[in-house]
Amino acid sequence: MTRIIMSGCHGAMGKTITNIVREDSEADIVAGIDITEGEEKGYPVFSAIGDCDVEADVLIDFSTPKILPEILDYSIKKQVPVVLCTTGYTEEQLAQIEAASEKTAVLKSANMSLGINTLLKLVQDAARVLAEEGFDVEIVEKHHNQKADAPSGTALALADSVNEAMGNQYEYIYDRSQRRERRDKRELGISAVRGGTIVGDHDVIFAGTDEVVTLSHRAYSKAVFGKGAVSAAKFLKGKTAGRYEMADVIAANGGNA
Repeated sequence: MTRIIMSGCHGAMGKTITNIVREDSEADIVAGIDITEGEEKGYPVFSAIGDCDVEADVLIDFSTPKILPEILDYSIKKQVPVVLCTTGYTEEQLAQIEAASEKTAVLKSANMSLGINTLLKLVQDAARVLAEEGFDVEIVEKHHNQKADAPSGTALALADSVNEAMGNQYEYIYDRSQRRERRDKRELGISAVRGGTIVGDHDVIFAGTDEVVTLSHRAYSKAVFGKGAVSAAKFLKGKTAGRYEMADVIAANGGNA
């Protein structure tokens, strides 16, 4: 049994994960963290992680980058591995995460779904063939109108995968409205759309002469991210200090997160 503390338990993803764990005989949410009021969850809810006195095996954080210092401090002091699912971290916060991983087990992923993490590998294979032949690369992501950060962490992860495959030669371009020049071959465009209740759409477009290849992922419910987060928590239980990724979870489960 994996005992989980759910940070952000009153949010949309916190509710989704709570429902998923209720049906999982191998996991149990023993406490929640959230500054907002919410309906009864069947487990104690604390307004701050520092107030939580419930023993657990893993902490899942699906809240806000603002409380990252408290989350990392708790994980280090209690030696409770942490799954970071929140996006929108600053460069300084990313450095804090890397530093914390030297003292505790940290799994951070911009996207928890099996499909996206498979796509991260596929775009590298495509880039080595198509981008090498001169195809332009553009990424378009779409999310609901409540998402605060743009572009999405997943879009940036996809861009990084392409860039890594091509020797980090691309420059990321987020806005062409002030540019009056032809597209440079070493540009990688990233566009964000916000509207309605779109859960999460990502397209990686390889545009060549007279042909276009698009690799896409569509999330139709938040459950795909919740299932991945729970799988990550089970994987991280008992792990020693270090930086882990969803690719490690997939590998440990034989390709099935």
